[in-house]
Amino acid sequence: MYETIQTRVEAGKVGVIALNRPKQLNALNDQLMDELGAALKAFDADDAIGCIIVTGSEKAFAAGADIAAMAKYDFAETYGRDYISRNWETMRSIRKPVIAAVAGFALGGGCEVAMMCDFIIAADNAKFGQPEIKIGIIPGAGGTQRLPRALGKSKAMDMVLTARMMDAAEAERSGLVSRVVPLDKLMEEALGAALVICSYGRLAVMAAKEAVNRSFESPLSDGVLYERRLFQALFATSDQKEGMDAFLAKRPAEFKGR
Repeated sequence: MYETIQTRVEAGKVGVIALNRPKQLNALNDQLMDELGAALKAFDADDAIGCIIVTGSEKAFAAGADIAAMAKYDFAETYGRDYISRNWETMRSIRKPVIAAVAGFALGGGCEVAMMCDFIIAADNAKFGQPEIKIGIIPGAGGTQRLPRALGKSKAMDMVLTARMMDAAEAERSGLVSRVVPLDKLMEEALGAALVICSYGRLAVMAAKEAVNRSFESPLSDGVLYERRLFQALFATSDQKEGMDAFLAKRPAEFKGR
């Protein structure tokens, strides 16, 4: 079905999308981004899937956008056809949690795609960077916006202006990634986290994701109000009743996603 990605389902609950352009170190072109968006939407619409993992290879999550394809573009073409916005923003519409499992290089667009995910689990060989300045442009898929939110202004400015790469250990210290694991344990760790998420009530998980994302897009007072309304709304769900009854009865909860 796909030419530039591979998809599979783990444990009947977790959708896995692997970027698959090995000769180009998973460089991101229009076809790959179209296929990634289609796969994300398909898993999001599948009631059996509770969490999604996006990953690459051991050498590269994605080494950036496809420069060979970009080099021929001019302003009229990039602006006229809304290059990047057209098919790079699909991730923002996905309601289920998306985990980036990153090994090797996550540079340029690869770093931006990883940051679009809800959180990043990195292998100990991972390297992150926004080196667009070296080819006469700047990040165009949210790098200058998401990186400062994750790292703060100083580190983000350093990476964007000098094009230096950040290794996995610094990325974890700086808050870009949630945890660092040995390369050979990367998918095991990502799958473990995904299965934990799948074990919780689906509506609560989606509401939690919505609320955290809202914190980056609204003043504190508006964000707290939004959180409170979602919190209150969850008391109308069967999962809330089951979760609290199970807690009081000291038994495992059996969530139904409603």
